[in-house]
Amino acid sequence: MRPRVSPTPRWWGPFARATAGLSLVVVTVLWARSGVSDLTAGGRSATGAAGRLAALWSADLLFLQVLLMARIPLVERAFGQDTLARWHRRTGFASFQLLLAHVVLATWSRAPGRSFAAFVAGDPGMLLAVVALLALVLVVVTSVRAARRRLRYESWHLLHLYAYLGVGLALPHELAAGRDFTASPAARAYWCALYAAAAGSVLVFRLGMPLWRTARHRLRVDHVVPEAHGLVSVYLHGRRLDRLPVRAGQFFVWRFLDGRGWSRGNPFSLSGPPRGDQLRITVKGLGDGSARVATLAPGTRVLIEGPYGRLTAESYRGGPVTMLACGVGITPLLALLWDLPYGHGQATLVYRARHAAEVAFLDEIEWLAQRRGVRLVPLIGPRAHPTSWLPVEYADYPDAEALREIAPDIAEHDLYLCGPDRWTDAVRAAARAVGVPAAHLHRERFSW
Repeated sequence: MRPRVSPTPRWWGPFARATAGLSLVVVTVLWARSGVSDLTAGGRSATGAAGRLAALWSADLLFLQVLLMARIPLVERAFGQDTLARWHRRTGFASFQLLLAHVVLATWSRAPGRSFAAFVAGDPGMLLAVVALLALVLVVVTSVRAARRRLRYESWHLLHLYAYLGVGLALPHELAAGRDFTASPAARAYWCALYAAAAGSVLVFRLGMPLWRTARHRLRVDHVVPEAHGLVSVYLHGRRLDRLPVRAGQFFVWRFLDGRGWSRGNPFSLSGPPRGDQLRITVKGLGDGSARVATLAPGTRVLIEGPYGRLTAESYRGGPVTMLACGVGITPLLALLWDLPYGHGQATLVYRARHAAEVAFLDEIEWLAQRRGVRLVPLIGPRAHPTSWLPVEYADYPDAEALREIAPDIAEHDLYLCGPDRWTDAVRAAARAVGVPAAHLHRERFSW
C-alpha cells in the first residue's frame, strides 16, 4: 500500500507570495505614524527615522527568512526546498545589508560627543544586540559561496544555526529601544504575531513534527546494499509507513543513531517508491556523514525530518516524459520512473556518469525497460567542457542539438532534472533552446 498524500492547493503559492510582500507594506505603514514627521524634520531626527525604518525592514525580512526555512509543509510543497533556499539566501543578504544600514544610521544620529562604546555599555539591550549582530555576521560570512565550498555540509549547517541565536538576542533591544515595535497596539500586535509565527513554526515543524513522526514510525535500518563505486542503498523498515505523507522523488533529512555525529542530519532522497512497509535511500560517500552510511548496522534507529521536495508526480501532466540524471541524481528520478503513470514506451532516462563503475540500478532500469518500455540513454565519461552537459565523446554536438536528437518532440515532454547545479543549468539552457516551456521543466537542485 502506498502512503496517502493530499494534493497542494493551487491557490496557496500565489497567496504565500502576496502575504510576504504585504508584510513590508504593513511595516512601512506602522513606521509612518512617527517616522514621516521625523524624516521631514531633517538633521539627526531624519537620520534616526531612516535608521529605524531600515531596522524594521531588516527584522521583517529576518522573520520571513526564518519562515522560509521552517519546513512548513504547505510552503514546501508549493515552492520546493531548492526555491525556498534560494529565496532564503537572498532575503538573508538583504536583511543583513539593511541591518548594517541601521547600525550606521543609528550611530550617526546619536547625541554628539557620546562614544559608541558608551552608547553600547549604557544599555544592556544594546550589548545583546551587538552579540546578535556578531552571530549574524558569522552566518552571512559562511553563507558566501566561496566560504561554503570550503566547509563540510555538517559544519556549515551547525554554524548556520547561529541565525536563531541572533534573532533571539535582538529581541530585548527591539523592545527597549525600538519605539516603532511598541508605539501602538497595532505595532505590538503585528510584531508579537510575527515572533509567534516564526518561533511557533520552528518549534512545530523543525522540532515537534520530526520527533512525532520518528516516534510514530520507528524507522530502523534493515540492511545496506552496495550499488556502485562509492554508492550504497539503505533499506529501512518501520511502523505504519502507509500513513507517512511522502511521495516518490522526495527526500528526508536523516540522523542515524549509530554513535558520535548522530546529531548532524544529512538530506538523502528516496531511490524507490515509498511502500507501506519499507523505504529505500541511496547515498554517495561524499562527506563524513554520508560516508559512514555504508557502515550502518541492521537495527540502527533513525530520526527523520521531512519529507521535502516537489520533484514528484504532482507536477506531471501526463504523456511523454524525459528524465536526465547525473551521478547520484539518479536516486529521485528512479523513484519517479517507478511511480509516474506514463504509457508503455513514453519514458526516456538519460543517465550521465563519469565512469561506468558509477552507474547503478541497471537491474531495475532493465526491468522498467522490459515491462514499461523505458528507454535508457547512457552518457559515460568526463564532461566535454565545463558549460556542457554532454560527455567528451559527444563534444562535437551542440548541447541543444543533442537533446533534440534524443527526443525530437521533447518540447511536448515533461522534463525532470537532477544533478549538480552546473550540469542541470546546462541541461536547462539546452531544453529552453529547443522550445521546452519553463512550466514543463521540473528540477531538483542537488547542492547546499
